[in-house]
Amino acid sequence: MLERASRTGTAAVLREVGGSLKRTEIVCDALRPDEVLVRMVGAGICHTDLSAMEGVVPVPLPIVLGHEGAGVVLERGSAVTALEPGDHVVLSFDACRACPACQRGLPGYCNHARALNYACARSDGTTTLRDAAGPVHGGWFGQSSLASIAVASQRNAVRVPRSNELALLAPLGCGIQTGAGTVLRALKASAGQGIAIFGAGAVGAGALMAAVAARCSPIVVVDPLPSRRQLALELGATHALAPDEVGERGSGLRKALGGGLDFCIDTVGTQAVITQALHALGTPGVCATLALRGGANPVSISQTHLLYGRTLVGIIEGDADPQAFIPELVRMWRAGQLPLERIVRTFAFDRLDEALAKMRDGSVLKPVLTFGGIE
Repeated sequence: MLERASRTGTAAVLREVGGSLKRTEIVCDALRPDEVLVRMVGAGICHTDLSAMEGVVPVPLPIVLGHEGAGVVLERGSAVTALEPGDHVVLSFDACRACPACQRGLPGYCNHARALNYACARSDGTTTLRDAAGPVHGGWFGQSSLASIAVASQRNAVRVPRSNELALLAPLGCGIQTGAGTVLRALKASAGQGIAIFGAGAVGAGALMAAVAARCSPIVVVDPLPSRRQLALELGATHALAPDEVGERGSGLRKALGGGLDFCIDTVGTQAVITQALHALGTPGVCATLALRGGANPVSISQTHLLYGRTLVGIIEGDADPQAFIPELVRMWRAGQLPLERIVRTFAFDRLDEALAKMRDGSVLKPVLTFGGIE
């Protein structure tokens, strides 16, 4: 058992909706039996974190956000058997591992997902963290990794091979898992099948890299930013189009390809994009929508359009089980099939504001905060 000093750290705390993240000293008291304490090496910033900051996704305050963590296990609770101090781990979303959805290998649809990922407190109402002002909510997606220490569990801490590039693996916990899992797990795309990806942020990039690995063809990326379209081509897309080139009902894309596609992936979640994506499908064809916009987000579709064999489906976390899928993604990365270094830019933790600004203006696909080297 490590000394109490190991349970102190620095975190970026949100104290008011619409406010900025303020760095402050935090403490984690004694672990519960099922918890692990992780010293963070890297933490990705996801658009869901920004949505929470802006009040689109309601969260209790004060809170530490962050749900794409990678680090080293410092300490484990008495009931933890799958992890040991010194293990390298990638943190993902939490799930109960016992309900029907979890038993079917679909923990993203866990019956207790809201309590485990959004309540940001233990089942008895206590928080995992505190600072000089009092309790601080942790447990955002089972981790709250925008901090130098994080409390997780063996359910959502995935052991990975030791690596000096552990920080680079942080986005596997959510964004890359969501995009790549949608292609490889949910859609089960295979060689020669055509796919279009609407939105070339981190989730879209994950889907693109997986589609290239699966040898899909053609692979179309649609994004308004020329820099992202160029990167998509460098990563293996066969076509990269601006939204106006696609056409309101996908006619431009269908004309460019000589027909419709097997799959479309929507990472944006607007009426305009979903309409484009559905009309870009062939028959049959599947459109997967992944975007989280918060609250009600009504869209209109034609039932007659669906009758021609088209499907619109929502997917959470790529329909993946992180305990099985994250190690697979690590193997892909090591084989050169998942070039994370092309989309990740690291920022020291004291450059948090710069990282947030770069993400908001679109100049960085996936900012990852770093907390020092691996010991």
